[in-house]
Parts: sequence; C-alpha cells; structure tokens
Amino acid sequence: MMKRTIISAAVALLSGFAVSQAAVASEPIQPIKPPANINLGMVELGKKLYFDPRLSKSGFISCNSCHNLSMGGTDNIPTSIGDKWQQGPINAPTVLNSSLNVAQFWDGRAADLKAQAGGPIANPGEMAFTHTLAINVLESIPGYVREFKQVFGKDKITIEEVTLAIAEFEKTLVTPNSRFDQWLLGKKDALTKTEMEGYTLFKDSGCIACHNGEAVGGNSFQKMGLVEPYKGNTKGVEGRVAVTGKDADRFNFKVPTLRNVEMTYPYFHDGAANTLTEAVDIMGRLQLGKKFTKDENAKIVAFLKTLTGDQPNFTLPVLPPSTDSTPRPTPFDKK
Repeated sequence: MMKRTIISAAVALLSGFAVSQAAVASEPIQPIKPPANINLGMVELGKKLYFDPRLSKSGFISCNSCHNLSMGGTDNIPTSIGDKWQQGPINAPTVLNSSLNVAQFWDGRAADLKAQAGGPIANPGEMAFTHTLAINVLESIPGYVREFKQVFGKDKITIEEVTLAIAEFEKTLVTPNSRFDQWLLGKKDALTKTEMEGYTLFKDSGCIACHNGEAVGGNSFQKMGLVEPYKGNTKGVEGRVAVTGKDADRFNFKVPTLRNVEMTYPYFHDGAANTLTEAVDIMGRLQLGKKFTKDENAKIVAFLKTLTGDQPNFTLPVLPPSTDSTPRPTPFDKK
C-alpha cells in the first residue's frame, strides 16, 4: 500500500512538472537560466579588469563607468561621457543579460562579448587608450602578470586574454528569478491582476513580436519608426547600415532587452525617453500604429516592472597595486 502511495505521489509530481514545463514552452518569453560552463578563475580576473580604470588613457574610466552594475548595467544618462568629457553619440546598453544578445552594440558590429570588450578600450571617444598601451600597463603590474599566468598558462599577456576574461565575467551578469519568471515557472500569485492584464496587452498589441525570448529582446534588428518616422537624434547614428552597408538597414537597431527595464532609463538609442510611460507611448505609436490609453499604458508599465530580476551579487575586487609612479593624465586635461 505504501509503495503504491509513493508511486502515485511521484507520478503526480512528474505530471505537475510536465504541465509547468508545457506552460512555460507555450509563452513567447522564457525564464532566464543561470550561466553554465563558467571558468571561475577567468571570471575573477575579468571582474578585476572590468572595474580597473587603468585600462583607460586617463586612468579614471573603467567598463563599469558606462555599464554600472549598481545601476542596471548602464549609466542612466542619455549618452555616455568618455575621455576628456566627450559626450558619446549613443546610449549605453545594459551589460546585464548581454550574453543573451544576438550581437553586441546597437548596430551589432561585435559578434559576441569577447569582440565587444576590446572596442571601448581603443575608442578615442570612450577609454581612448590603445590595446598595446593597455597591455603594457597590465604587464607592468606584477599581480596581473601572476594572475594571467595562473588563468591562461602563458607568460605573455595579449588583448586576446584580456577580452576573453572580461567576456567570461560578463557572462555571469544574468538576472534570473524576476517575479515574471516566478510566474512562468508556476507561481501563479507572483503577478497582480493589473500586471497580468499588462502582459496580455503586451502580447495582443504586438510588442511580443520583437520583445521575446529569455532577454525579452536582443535577438533581432528592427527599424526604429515602422509606422511613423522617429524624430529623435539621428545625427551620426545610422544603425545597422554602418555594419552591412545596405541602405535597407538604415536606422535599424538591435532590439533592446526589456529585462530590468525599470532600472535602465533613459530609453532608446539616444536616451530620448526618460520614463517607461513615455517609452511605451512612443513605441506604441511608431512601431505598432497604436495609441495606448492612459490605463493601458499603466498596465503595460506595471508588467514591465515585473521583469526586474536578481541583480549580480559579488564583492568589489581588490585591484593589483601598480608599481608605476608615472603621473597619468586626468579627465580634466584638455590636451
């Protein structure tokens, strides 16, 4: 009798699991999964490099300056500020869940995180260094020389190892366990009635056509202004055409992820929308040809806020001390 009861309980549990899995599979958004196959030594090295301003010409700018992990993986300003207080042309996309993107940067010019990691270091408007000088700095720091040797088994440091390490750290910056993920996984009271109505509107209105998958976006390129032309910043920002050379790709951008979107304001490639309410209104009109009512807009915003997951949890790294006492230029230096 006891054996039959145990078997019945196991069958019921497996049936419930199968139903839950089927429910998840039927939704266009999937729960975020924890990172797999991570090299922990490389992650620890990459974390140091991510926070180290010595990879910039001024010695004041790090990856975290524009992709601040305490601010949703971005900097919460319309366009980022680089070397010598230069105002960049484009909004800093969040680094959180960036490993789920089809490509990196708004125009997708970097195929993956490793390819992206080297870009800002050598960009004259961002960190304004060169890869050669960055490597020279790292090789002058005994702590880095030892750690690179331990992780990669090589005596010489190259930009290849630097970008591999940073990318490995960035792969860990996923944000699972949002309330929406909890709902997807069977916790039916994780969302309120208003939030559920917002999700239904999000799907029925067509938002889900571009914002789907684990990252709720990031997996395609779309034209900004399908129904109405976008009247924001177009100066010097061409979108995907800069990569493909095809005029049809002009003003096509990678669809941004909506994970943690309440934290990643302001919105769009130019940071022109300051609030989610404003962003939902603009996207409804420009992309869908739909004017959301105030109540509909509020419900969609309520749903979007359920996409905030667990933020990266780690202690700030202790950076290896430099033995170089040569004064470095500062952001205040104009020449």
